Amino acid sequence: MAKSYNIVVLPGDGIGPEVTGEAVRVLQLAADKCGFELKLSSHDFGGIAIDNHGKPLPDSTIAACEASDAMLLGAVGGPKWGVGKVRPEQGLLALRVHFDLYANVRPALFPSKSLLSLSPLKESVAEGTDLIVVRELVKGLYIGEKTEADLTPGAAGEAADVMRYNRADVERITRLAAFLALQSSPPKKLHSIDKANVLACSRLWRHVVQETVDREFAAQGVEVDHQLVDSAAMVIVSNPRKLNGIVLTENMFGDILSDESSVIPGALGLLPSASLSGLPDGKQKCRGLYEPIHGSAPDIAGQGIANPVGTILSAAMLCRYSLGETRAADAIEAAVRQMLDARADGGDEVRTRDLHGQAGSKDVGDAVCARLEKLL
Repeated sequence: MAKSYNIVVLPGDGIGPEVTGEAVRVLQLAADKCGFELKLSSHDFGGIAIDNHGKPLPDSTIAACEASDAMLLGAVGGPKWGVGKVRPEQGLLALRVHFDLYANVRPALFPSKSLLSLSPLKESVAEGTDLIVVRELVKGLYIGEKTEADLTPGAAGEAADVMRYNRADVERITRLAAFLALQSSPPKKLHSIDKANVLACSRLWRHVVQETVDREFAAQGVEVDHQLVDSAAMVIVSNPRKLNGIVLTENMFGDILSDESSVIPGALGLLPSASLSGLPDGKQKCRGLYEPIHGSAPDIAGQGIANPVGTILSAAMLCRYSLGETRAADAIEAAVRQMLDARADGGDEVRTRDLHGQAGSKDVGDAVCARLEKLL
């Protein structure tokens, strides 16, 4: 009997429904070709959920996600909902905390050899960039206790956000980063990023990262170095290859550095991400939330021109990390690479406007599916 998986699709807002639609097509084809079954269901999340249910993460959506093996998200937010008391982004934060999705995995690499000219960096600087940011996602300043300022005239106006980590928090994110490092031969290097010259949390972070690697992974060839976050931010734009491997860091630093590094390949529509609840080693269930790194892009929503590549590659990560279907994951990534390299290989170029082409979202989905048919 074929394996069967429950996948929750959260199209979200703006271009979210368009890009998830193409990713689902690719995902379903890969499942059919590789002999496993997908039970797909779509649910409101983000701004559309505020409109329909009064809150960004309805109870019905939580229940569906709890019964799932993985979640595929499009994008949330937009000017319609602003930054008021109830915001689409609150649903995303709540989802991460509810499922303890403590590890955000964001590659910053060129999915095609022919995209180098699109990078804002000089080609000689950007060429060969191949790094993965692993960000701790459910602790730190974003999640810690908060004191809101009194903004009335004449008030003191003091506010506070508490950054808090403990040994267990740092150990588990280090183990996941080291697991990813060990997927290559030889293992990728770990670059742990902190601010240990100023922050007490960072001194704990540095000590526990080093201790965990020495105790559990050094014998397998995993090496780690430690860099300050301000220095690492400069390296990413001056010599990103120096950070090739796994960039391991806490929540706020990871938010900033992953956004900075994502610009290197030249288009936000290209890159995927995964937020994981555990080690994707096949020994335990690893529920994940998979999404492209871009936003909802309301200015182009509904026009059928959004780039779905980042969402399609997120679906590949879903197959690899949550389902353990590596053949499907490898084939999806290869199909995307072949599509983007078609011109260099003497074929027809299929690129959306952000990649200086004229193709639409469906054109990209069609092209990836055509190549996937041949690969599988």
